[in-house]
This record gives sequence, structure tokens and C-alpha cells, in this order.
Amino acid sequence: MIMKEDLKLVQEWDKTFAKSEKVDHCKVTFVNRYGITLAADMYVPKNAEGKLPAIAVCGPFGAVKEQCSGLYAQTMAERGYLTIAFDPSFTGESGGQPRFMASPDINTEDFMAAVDFLSLCDKVDPDRIGIIGICGWGGMAINTAALDTRIKATVASTMYDMTRVNAKGYFDAQDSEEDRYNAKAAMCAQRLEDLRNGEYKLGGGVVDPLPEDAPFFVKDYYDYYKTDRGYHARSLNSNGGWNVIGCESFVNQPILQYSNEIRSAVMVMHGTEAHSFYFGKDAYDNMIKDSKYTDNKVFLPIEGAVHTDLYDGGSKDAIPYDTLVEFFEKYM
Repeated sequence: MIMKEDLKLVQEWDKTFAKSEKVDHCKVTFVNRYGITLAADMYVPKNAEGKLPAIAVCGPFGAVKEQCSGLYAQTMAERGYLTIAFDPSFTGESGGQPRFMASPDINTEDFMAAVDFLSLCDKVDPDRIGIIGICGWGGMAINTAALDTRIKATVASTMYDMTRVNAKGYFDAQDSEEDRYNAKAAMCAQRLEDLRNGEYKLGGGVVDPLPEDAPFFVKDYYDYYKTDRGYHARSLNSNGGWNVIGCESFVNQPILQYSNEIRSAVMVMHGTEAHSFYFGKDAYDNMIKDSKYTDNKVFLPIEGAVHTDLYDGGSKDAIPYDTLVEFFEKYM
């Protein structure tokens, strides 16, 4: 018997974006194979008839569905898709204890559970399901596409490879056995401190107040997560962040190992001025290297866009929704 956790879901509109009058919205829940109940917002085009193509959206890593994943979902619903934006396990309105933990395995399963839900939804054409992953969930989306043969099309937007950044640091600046050992030793010590204290120590979200000498990418994150533009009370990045040991297993469990075996369509889109551009470009290059399935793989550079411009469009209206529709229409 599959049991759902009893989640307390906010019913009033509490998103960082305006509600569209072109779609119907409701809260839904579904259970992953670890028994964790996930909370999602479902968006359905008004007056839709028949079975619809569907898209599951998640990300960024440490964000909630009330932020940019919900914006992507609502906007794609305006364009004719049934969509869901969900909170990953242990975060937002989703279940799972302890809170604020992450796992390359469980988080990949979260996406697959979303595909389960859509496949069994009576409003969805189960042969036309895609996914969109943003930031750290862009890497998770590609990892899911390598595992889930039901997915027809995947978009990774402004992606991070969370295993790479945890194991090697930003720009691979800590890619040494010594650096990894020190990082692992610190987290092992933190585990014992947490147990002694009876609670998990938070690592801190986006730094606040913002130092004058902060790197640009930190200022970029601050501009989204710490201002009216993108702040949300349930967002880890807007507040206390993940547990210090929340991402420990990412260090030793690289994802994307079989991305060049993905047969379904994948588009990686990234701002050319994003600090994270190398994640998207390298992920795409590795995906097509020695692959038999390159005809439906796309790398889409967004000229002049920084990392968070692909969260909500930024000041440049940078998210190419028309191109996303063309991609999904072609391959789903």
C-alpha cells in the first residue's frame, strides 16, 4: 500500500509572479519510490479539451515551486501544455525528514515520480511528456533523461552539475585529492556536531548583507533571491540555505555518466555571460561525444544573458519561450 504523507499546502496565491488568467491552477501531490510525498502546482490551459502534452518543471537547486519553476510551468501552460512545478524531497511544501537534505539519487527519483504522476493523469497524453530543469535541476533533468525512457524531450536551463561543483568547487578550482579530503573531513566532523546538538546546522543561503567586494555571480544571486524580484519565505536560497551536510553525497556520486546514451531530445540553454556557462557547454559536449543520438540534441546560447536571467527573464526578457515551444512540439 502506497501511503501519502499529510502535507499542509498553502491554497492562496503566494508566488513571486502574477497569476495568469489563461490557465487553471491547483495543488497536487504524488509519492516517489522512497515514500516521500511531493507537493506540486498544476497549471492547465483554460477550456482545454482532450489529452494534453505535459511538462514537469523543477529548480533551481534550493528554490521552491513558487519561484521560477512555477513561472516556467505557468508560461508553458499558457502555450497549451499541462504542467506541474514541484518542490523536491525535503524542501518547500514537499515531505521528507530531516529537512533541507539533497541526494543525486532521490532528486533524480523526484523527477521520475513527477513523470509517473503525469503518465497516470487522465488529462495527459502519456506519450507526450517532457521535463524542464533549471540551474542545479538542469543537471538532474539530464540525469533523469538518461534513466527514464518515457521522457520525450528535456530542457536544461542555466544548468549546474551539482556533483561537479561539490567535488571540484567553482570553475574546478578545488579539483584535487587534498581539497576533496578536507571537504569530506569537515562534513564528517559536522555530522557528529549535529548529532551532539540534536539539530542540523544550516549552511546559509545567499549572503546578506551583500559585501561590496562580492563576486558578480553572488551579486546576481542576491538580486534574485534576496529582493522582491524572487524572494520567497520557503526558499532555502532566500533564507538559511541547505544543511551544512545536506549535499554531502554529491561529492562522491557524479551524475551524467551515461548522458551520451540518451535517445530522446535534449536542449541545453545557457546565458553566454553566466558564470555557470561552462557547466552547460561541457554537459552538452559530453552528451554528444561518442553518441549515436546527436540529431535531436541542441545547445542554445542566450547572448548576453547572465545566470539568473534564465530564472525569470531578468531585465532582458531572456527566456526564449517560443523556442521552447518549437522544441517540445517537434519532439513530443
